[in-house]
Amino acid sequence: MLGVLRSPLLRYLAIRFLLIIPTVFILVSMVFFVMRAIGDPITAALGGRLTQVELHKRIHAAGYDRPVFVQYLEYLGKIARGDFGTTLSTNQTIGDLLATYGMATVELTTYAVIIALAVGIPAGMLAAKYRDTVSDAVARFFGILAYATPVFFVGLLLKLAFGVALPILPIAGRAGVSNELLLQTVPNPSGFFLIDALRTGDGGLILDVLRHAVLPSLALGLLTAGIFLRLVRANMIGTLNNEYVDAARSRGVTEYRLTTKHAYRPALIPVITVIGMQIAVLLSGAVLTETTFEWKGLGFELAAFLNARDFVAVQGIVALLAVIVAVTNFIVDVIAALIDPRIKF
Repeated sequence: MLGVLRSPLLRYLAIRFLLIIPTVFILVSMVFFVMRAIGDPITAALGGRLTQVELHKRIHAAGYDRPVFVQYLEYLGKIARGDFGTTLSTNQTIGDLLATYGMATVELTTYAVIIALAVGIPAGMLAAKYRDTVSDAVARFFGILAYATPVFFVGLLLKLAFGVALPILPIAGRAGVSNELLLQTVPNPSGFFLIDALRTGDGGLILDVLRHAVLPSLALGLLTAGIFLRLVRANMIGTLNNEYVDAARSRGVTEYRLTTKHAYRPALIPVITVIGMQIAVLLSGAVLTETTFEWKGLGFELAAFLNARDFVAVQGIVALLAVIVAVTNFIVDVIAALIDPRIKF
């Protein structure tokens, strides 16, 4: 064990892994006390629909009449066992909600990351190559606009443009109603509609799934594309001014090769690092995006539980998302450490 920890890389990864524990602890603690500041969840969800006697019975049975610190310790114990609670309005465990709706959010987030990379990286390279020109100004303006515009507003504009003015794309759902029913009959469905559609080999079904994904993916992906654009531009400008690039230029290396070979890869390393942090942004944006496009994932369900004042469900889903974000950031740290020799262990 001591021999393993002598490795700088493994020691760095071990420390990053252990940091997941306090990170998750702080996040779930904040969620717990914020929810308790509203009052007990039973009264919030069912107050006015039950008599006072029935309400007090439910509160006592759930243990919400005990001291808050006792409830907090019990809550931490359940989280440690992987129990994020049971919803009051639907009587589902948070684990069941994750199994039912989690893959929909993963699918949307995957599409959004692909769009963010496909738009942000080329635009950043273009802005760096043509620094201080009209192309650079347009790219930077797009980056600021994409990041600053609320995701739900972008979603509404896309729905108006491509669902109403030019009715060429669907504006709601993950697939047509009949196709959603068909996907539910796929043996051992993954919940990732594109994967399940590919398994059927039905071209029409695959196209329908992709068409439904275009607008919500664009709305969410453009949010992060602006960040990637600015990162790539700044890092490529720095790289293109390095001495080794000047030396390559003096040897007659073309500007195209300098941009795509010498400056491209170093400029991507910060993007890989930032992807982990952007997962949290994408998950928070997914709540509004899924609600705007009726994309039935965890974000859509979270909004529904907020409307129902089911704060047990809200608390459980947010705590679960906090764990997912912390683990994702660790994975990104591992990838960055393996590919970036500049990271000091």
